[in-house]
Amino acid sequence: MCLKNTIAWIAILLICNLSQSCSFNTSAKADNVQANPDSVVIRQIFTEVLTRGQCYQNLKKLCETAPRRLSGSPGADKAVAFAEQLAQSMGFDRVFLQEVMVPHWVRGKAEKASIVGGINLNICALGGSDATPPKGLVAEVLEVKGMQELSKLSPEQVKGKIVFLSMPMPAHHVETFTAYGEAVGQRYKGAVEASKLGAAGVLVRSMGLVPDDYPHTGSMTYEGSAQRIPAAALSTNSADALSAALEKNKSLKVKLEMWCETLPDKKSHNVVAEIKGSEKPEEIILVGGHLDAWDNGDGAHDDGSGCMQSLEVLRLFKVLKIKPKRTIRAVLFMNEENGLRGGLKYAELALQNKEKHIAAIESDAGGFTPRGFGVTCKPSQFERFKSWLPLLTPYNLHKLEQGGGGADIGPLAPQGVALIGYLPDSQRYFDFHHTAADVFSAVNRRELELGAASLATLTYLLSEYGLPQ
Repeated sequence: MCLKNTIAWIAILLICNLSQSCSFNTSAKADNVQANPDSVVIRQIFTEVLTRGQCYQNLKKLCETAPRRLSGSPGADKAVAFAEQLAQSMGFDRVFLQEVMVPHWVRGKAEKASIVGGINLNICALGGSDATPPKGLVAEVLEVKGMQELSKLSPEQVKGKIVFLSMPMPAHHVETFTAYGEAVGQRYKGAVEASKLGAAGVLVRSMGLVPDDYPHTGSMTYEGSAQRIPAAALSTNSADALSAALEKNKSLKVKLEMWCETLPDKKSHNVVAEIKGSEKPEEIILVGGHLDAWDNGDGAHDDGSGCMQSLEVLRLFKVLKIKPKRTIRAVLFMNEENGLRGGLKYAELALQNKEKHIAAIESDAGGFTPRGFGVTCKPSQFERFKSWLPLLTPYNLHKLEQGGGGADIGPLAPQGVALIGYLPDSQRYFDFHHTAADVFSAVNRRELELGAASLATLTYLLSEYGLPQ
């Protein structure tokens, strides 16, 4: 071997050795159990969930038992029965149901849409929409790039047309929930504002960041005496195709057929599981997600993951024989997607029963890799959260943001409860959100389990030390 080759091989070996050393040191952060007793407990939590965790298999069973569990549906009833039985089988101190009346909207037959004389479009009705006339709706399409542009139009420009709200989620944002927040108004209020101008219907570009053929459903609303016009979402690919067709023919027509309807409210339930606190049982820490899911998929990421992670938190305390100083509750809320009735009922009952919740954690951002938590609380309380960062960062929980929470725990805010939103990596969330692609196979087992351990870790610290009032 020549000198040149010898030097090259020595360099490669040095690089490899350095890389292995760096890799070992990085992974060793979490594995290096220190004398700190909290570090010992947290290490036990992660070891248990990563080697003997149950939330992934429980999520599989939920998705198989009740894949389409929109409020009021047979799937929702099955989900409540499944979750109650599962929680009871885990042997917690108490498992109970909270009755709540929920909206009951049904999709009916699969929707259809096509450019008259042209291609078919992939659509799904938005939750809460009325149906088209029995023979469908045929009308010219007016493309509008968002709600601001819609507000500048006159009734003469809109009357009798299908308004196509084509604003995409802004891709330049790193935080995908920020992008969602900027675009989702056209889905929720598009029909209301278009109806005021005399529109016959609304098509909305799906709230997603990738080009695909999955239309994203989600809630929409009607208002007052405004005409209730049908509203549907277009897949991103179909939205692009419709925009391209309109460039060539401004007067093209679309035929829209939808069979959805709203039925009378129906009785359902929140599912609650509890481990009683050993020292301050009157102080409650809530960890939860929502049990309902849209009717076009398994509801695996949204929000079967959060529900099964929440039950896993209690299971970890039980199997590891961790006696929480404060009471811990896992709450599986009903009707987050199209009404928030479960969250409102829970807060109402908490006030009525004079319960003292000190903190509530919500997992409703998918079963992806943990990043940290967003917290809405008093400044002194946030300082306590910050003091726990040295215990969290070895497990790659680097984010601790002011401002956070969740839809279902939000109604607890007037009661002075610290609200915490679990923050997994959000880059892929809107590939699945409210679509037929949100199926169990889209969830990674290890990412889901790491999330459960992260939630259990913060729950443990809150149970041990509470929050300053």
